[in-house]
Amino acid sequence: MKLILQQEVKKLGKKGDVIEVSEGYARNYLLPQKLAIAATATNVNTAIQQKEAEARKTKRLLEEAQMYAAQIGKLTVQVTVKTGEGGKLFGSVTSKDIADALQAQHGVELDKRKIELKDSIKALGEYPVTVKLHPEISAQIQVQVTTVQ
Repeated sequence: MKLILQQEVKKLGKKGDVIEVSEGYARNYLLPQKLAIAATATNVNTAIQQKEAEARKTKRLLEEAQMYAAQIGKLTVQVTVKTGEGGKLFGSVTSKDIADALQAQHGVELDKRKIELKDSIKALGEYPVTVKLHPEISAQIQVQVTTVQ
């Protein structure tokens, strides 16, 4: 029996795939669970159109992320922190601090989970920080950690 998957099913396929399964498996599991629908001509055409729309959307998001990465890659963010004796920081600079500084200084709103810190920043200086904008696209920004005057 030919079916079109409505969502990803392990060892069968992804959403929108046309698959061939036994009638019992289709009737007893896939159809009642609404994991698949019958592969009629109308349903196949609808699935093809949905896949094309999804591909266009993915391509558009990738292009937007590339443009955004080019803009963000030029930025330098200054984070001011309190320091103790010898220039040691109280705590460390977190991704939330960097996201807040980006918002305040450049008006760039970025989720703190997209900022990847390899090691925690615990000293004054300048550090390269990776910002993950898309699964395939990332950008590097410079973070300057300075002390409060």
